[in-house]
Amino acid sequence: SDHMENIYGYLMKYTNLVTGWQYRFFVLNNDAGLLEYFVNEQSRHLKPRGTLQLAGAVISPSDEDSHTFTVNAASGEQYKLRATDAKERQHWVSRLQICTQHHTEAIGKNNPPLKSRSFSLASQGSANSPGVQRRPSQNAVSFFNVGHHRLSTGKRVPIMQPDHLVDVREMMSQAEGQQRDLIRSIECLPVSGHLTSLDQDLLMLKATSMATMNCLNDCFHILQLQHASQQKGSLPAGTTISWLEPKISLSNHFKNGAAQNFPAEVNKPASVREEQCIAEPCQLTREPEEINPDEELEDIGDDKEDDLGAVEEQRSVILHLLSQLKLGMDLTRVVLPTFILEKRSLLEMYADFMSHPDLFIAITNGTTPEERMVRFVEYYLTSFHEGRKGAIAKKPYNPIIGEVFHCSWRMPKSDVAADAGSNFSAHSPSEQVTLSKHLEGQPEPDYYTVKFVAEQVSHHPPVSGFYAECVERKMCVNAHVWTKSKFLGMSIGVAMVGEGLLSLLEHGEEYTFSLPCAYARSILTVPWVELGGKVNINCAKTGYSASINFHTKPFYGGKLHRVTGEVKQNLTNTVVCRVQGEWNSVLEFTYGNGETKYVDLTKLTVTRKRVRPLEKQGAFESRRLWQHVTESLRVGDIDKATEHKRALEERQRSEERLRAETETPWCTKYFLKEGDGWVYHKPLWKTVSAAQTQQTDTN
Repeated sequence: SDHMENIYGYLMKYTNLVTGWQYRFFVLNNDAGLLEYFVNEQSRHLKPRGTLQLAGAVISPSDEDSHTFTVNAASGEQYKLRATDAKERQHWVSRLQICTQHHTEAIGKNNPPLKSRSFSLASQGSANSPGVQRRPSQNAVSFFNVGHHRLSTGKRVPIMQPDHLVDVREMMSQAEGQQRDLIRSIECLPVSGHLTSLDQDLLMLKATSMATMNCLNDCFHILQLQHASQQKGSLPAGTTISWLEPKISLSNHFKNGAAQNFPAEVNKPASVREEQCIAEPCQLTREPEEINPDEELEDIGDDKEDDLGAVEEQRSVILHLLSQLKLGMDLTRVVLPTFILEKRSLLEMYADFMSHPDLFIAITNGTTPEERMVRFVEYYLTSFHEGRKGAIAKKPYNPIIGEVFHCSWRMPKSDVAADAGSNFSAHSPSEQVTLSKHLEGQPEPDYYTVKFVAEQVSHHPPVSGFYAECVERKMCVNAHVWTKSKFLGMSIGVAMVGEGLLSLLEHGEEYTFSLPCAYARSILTVPWVELGGKVNINCAKTGYSASINFHTKPFYGGKLHRVTGEVKQNLTNTVVCRVQGEWNSVLEFTYGNGETKYVDLTKLTVTRKRVRPLEKQGAFESRRLWQHVTESLRVGDIDKATEHKRALEERQRSEERLRAETETPWCTKYFLKEGDGWVYHKPLWKTVSAAQTQQTDTN
C-alpha cells in the first residue's frame, strides 16, 4: 500500500509527573510493526530509547485538545504524544492505524486457533531463568494461596474446554478475594508509625496486584471469545457472546478503597443496618412532594470554599490515587479523596447556575425573537461564574440515587429588565388564578418566584435531572446531565452529556442547549477549573441559533477562561450578535447595530436561594443527607467526613445489591424517562395546556 510507508519526525512525549513533556524523535517502522523513539535525530543509529509493538495496539486521538494522541500497546504500555498541530496529528494517527491494522490482521492469519495449541510452563523460562529466580513469597500461586493442584514444569496442559474455563473462573474468583483482603489489610494500617498504609512499597504492591488481576481478566475474556468463535465458526451478524461473568465484579473492588465493606455504623447489629437498607428505598416510591416556597428561608450560610491548604501534605494520597489510574480511564466508579470535596452536592451546584434569576426571567420580556435569543445567551454565559465556588477546583458530592434538592428565588418585579410593549399579563385572568394559585381576594405579590428541583435519577451511569420554572412569567427549563469523567494525566476532564430545554410559553418558543466540558487542571499542585468545548443553542420556531466556544488554554501562551460566540438568523445566515471575553470575568457583547455592551460578572448581583430548614427537609434531600459530611468538612475533620461519606456510599451499594437480587426496578420521584432523556413529571407546559383546555371548555 502507498500508505504503508516509514515515517519519522519529532513529537512531544509525556514522560512522567516530574519531567512532563519532552521532544523525542519517533520512527514508524512499518515492516516490523514498531514505533520507536530516540532522544534526537542524531542518535537514530543507536539503540532506541523505547519501542512499542503496534500489533493489537489502539491509536486514540485525545479529546483534550487537537494536538494530542495516545498509542496503547497490547502489552499495556502507553505513549501519550503531542504533534505540533492538528494536521500533523492526523498524519501520524492515520499512518499508525494503518500499520496497526496490517500487523494485527497478520497475527490473526498466521496463528492457529486455540484448539491446536498447547501450553507449557517451560515456555515461561527454566529454573535458571531470571523470571523464576524469585523468593517463594513472590510466586503468584503461593501468594494468593489458591487451593488447586500445581502443574509441574514441562507437563503439557490439556486443551481447555468451557467446563475448564469455569474452574479457572473459580480460581480467579478466589484470587480476587485474596487480593481484596490484601488491599483491605494495607488500608487498615495506621497513617503514621513504622509501617503505614502510605508506605511506598505497599502502594506499589497494591498497584501491581491490581494490574495483575486486571490483566488476568482480560486474558480470560480473550479465551472465552476464542472458544465461542471455535464452537460457532464465523459468527453471524447480530450474534451476542455471553460472557462467563465473574462472581466478584473486579471493577467494583479496585477503586481506591471503594469496595471496602466497612460497616456504616459499627455499634449497630447487622439486622438493624439491613432493615435500614431495605426500608429506605421504599420511601422514594411515594407521590412527589409539593414544596411550599413560603416554608423556604433565605440561605444565609457562608458558601465560599476554603483553599485546599497545604497540598504537599496530601501529595502521597494523590500519588496513591494516580498510581491506580490510566490515561482516558473513566472515573465514574473511582472514590476520590475527601479533602478535595466541596461542601455541597452536585445537585445544589446545578441550582447555583440559577443565581441570576433576574436575567433568567428577563428572557421572555424580549419583544422580538432576536432579542429573546440574545438575552438567553447573555443569561447562559453569566451562569457559570456563580456555579463555581472559588478559584480552587473542588469536587461536589456525588449524589446518591434518589437524592433531591429543592430551592427557590424571589425576584422583585422592579428588578427584572422589561421592554416597552412587553405584556406582563399575556395570559387570561382565569389562567392567572390557575397558575399562580393565589387565593381569591389576596393581593398579587410584588415579586416573581422561580422554583427549582433536582433529582439523581440514575447511579450507573450517573444522571441528574433538574427543572426550574417561573409560573407568573410562564417559562420553565428542563435538563438532564450525565457526568462522564476521565483521567487525562495532570488533569481530570468531565463531559456534561445531555440536553436542556427552555420553554417560553407566552411566545410558543423552545430553546435547546447543551453544556461545556469542565477540566480540573494541575491536580498535583494547586488545582483550578476551566471550561472547554463548543455548545449550541437553537430555537426551531424562530430560526435563531447561537454557537459558543469555550476555549481551553493552549500549551504555550494564550488567555485563561476565554469564550467566543455568535448569534445568527439561520435563514439569512446573518450574525446579529457576537460575544467575547472570559466566562468568569468580563464579557463583551457586540450587536448588529454596532452597539457594544460590557458585562462584569464579578459585579453582578447574586440572588440568594431560599431553602427549607434541615428539620423540614426529607431524609433524601441533599443538605440533610450530607449534613454530617458537610459539618465535618467545615470544622476540618477529614477523617470524620470520610467516615460519614463512606457510610452513605455503602448504604447505596447495599440497596443496589438488594434491588438486583429481588429484580426490583428503581422508581424515580420527580422525573420520568422519555426516550434518551428525563422530563419533570409536571412541567409547566402541561399545566398551561391543561389550563387553556379548561378555559376553552368553559367558554
